[in-house]
Amino acid sequence: MNKGLTKREEEIMNIFWAKGPLFVKELIPFFDEPKPHINTLSTIVRGLEEKGYIAHTAYGNTYQYYAAVSKNEYGRKSLKDIVSQYFKNSYLGAVSSLVEEEKISLEELTELIEKVKKQK
Repeated sequence: MNKGLTKREEEIMNIFWAKGPLFVKELIPFFDEPKPHINTLSTIVRGLEEKGYIAHTAYGNTYQYYAAVSKNEYGRKSLKDIVSQYFKNSYLGAVSSLVEEEKISLEELTELIEKVKKQK
């Protein structure tokens, strides 16, 4: 899990997270028209495997793929990357930005502080 995901890769990962192990051809019904070609999906899936997001089980000469990284792990890594890239590794800066933009209320922030205190 060394690189971020493109929009299409994330879309495919969401399918694996929701449905579990799948063969590439089983991905096709989850897409709207025009549906992607199986070769395109196969290339993207192999790329996801190279990045460490999925793995496979071999059945003869065909592979069934599954998520090697949970959605929560991916979310935490994405958040870490965003905080690093846009807030100079300052989680306080990220939370401050949310408060300033009114994306999180003072009550929610107080609730979060209390929750953290209870965990320690």
